[in-house]
Amino acid sequence: MKKSVGILLLISVIAISFAAIFVKWSDAPSTILSMYRMYLACVLLLPMVYINRNQFLKLSKKDWLLLFIAGVFLALHFALWFGSLKLTTVASSTIILCLQPIIALLGGFLIYKERTNFSTILAIGISIIGVVMVGWGDFGHSNKSVIIGDILSFLSVIAIVGYLLIGQNNVKRISHWVYSFCVFLFAAISLNIYNLVLGFPIIGYDSKEWGIFILLAIFPTIAHVIYNFLLNYVNTTTISMSILGEPIGATILAVILLGEPIVTLQIVGGFFVLIGVFLFLIQQNKINSKKS
Repeated sequence: MKKSVGILLLISVIAISFAAIFVKWSDAPSTILSMYRMYLACVLLLPMVYINRNQFLKLSKKDWLLLFIAGVFLALHFALWFGSLKLTTVASSTIILCLQPIIALLGGFLIYKERTNFSTILAIGISIIGVVMVGWGDFGHSNKSVIIGDILSFLSVIAIVGYLLIGQNNVKRISHWVYSFCVFLFAAISLNIYNLVLGFPIIGYDSKEWGIFILLAIFPTIAHVIYNFLLNYVNTTTISMSILGEPIGATILAVILLGEPIVTLQIVGGFFVLIGVFLFLIQQNKINSKKS
């Protein structure tokens, strides 16, 4: 089974690494891409949602409110991250995205007063140095909009952490299928309203764009289904470690398929970010092991 786990983790990393490439290939606005990503993901989840349809009866009014708020934060995450990819490089955007577990810890500290230790703070410091180096490398870019893209990527991390803190920490009584369907649908509706208000065309996209919309829904969904399946065999830290392969895979694909250049500071900064997050996850695993 260990060999199968490794193969499945590799498939999931490759699948999720393609998401950034699909966004780069598209000419549609980032919020349109995000909207169809959510709507089509809901369609893919329908069979499992139908099987678990009785779980909707378990939801209270408070649960529905939390699902809605979580959906809005998820919509913000995708809109900001896809917008980031329109402006900056795949390497910079995906490396900054790796800060998610660290920002989640900071959010837990601010909201739930969770305590931490020196080793964790050191890991966070290493990652922050890495992000600064990535941003500094982008300052040398001829197109200064890449810095805005880096900022959007960081804001998207805050949004996804908000989604996790608001939703998954409060709605415990339903399966991940029903939970995912609800927040995906609320995210899609939120983005739909935003697009209508700003006058972005909802329809009229060619077959190339629709192909990208579909691929954006399928590939990341495959990765998430694999991750959920593997939780029966490995711990969450192993899954988190494997996700660190996304910026590496996405950057390699961007160089090959998009011809994106990589500067030395991006490489060194990316290394610092990945090392910092790696050390952070190891430290969190030790803390969780002691608690259990």
